[in-house]
Amino acid sequence: MRSFPDDLARAQREWSAVYHELAERPGHTELRRRLHQLSAQVFFHPHWQRGRPRPAEWRELRDLGRSGVGNMSERLGR
Repeated sequence: MRSFPDDLARAQREWSAVYHELAERPGHTELRRRLHQLSAQVFFHPHWQRGRPRPAEWRELRDLGRSGVGNMSERLGR
């Protein structure tokens, strides 16, 4: 497994938590707005400056984000 910068991994974990929260509570503008912010933060992270990631890298990052969904939801207070 590749190693990702801590802030990128944290943003992906939060993205997953917010995504799941939005699925449970559709229509919440603040959740949609946060999801959009996190999407931009992950997609345009400096880690990707050397080149856009391959699909396998995206998959690993998403899997990393999914592994901490429960814990992140609790920390977000949702």
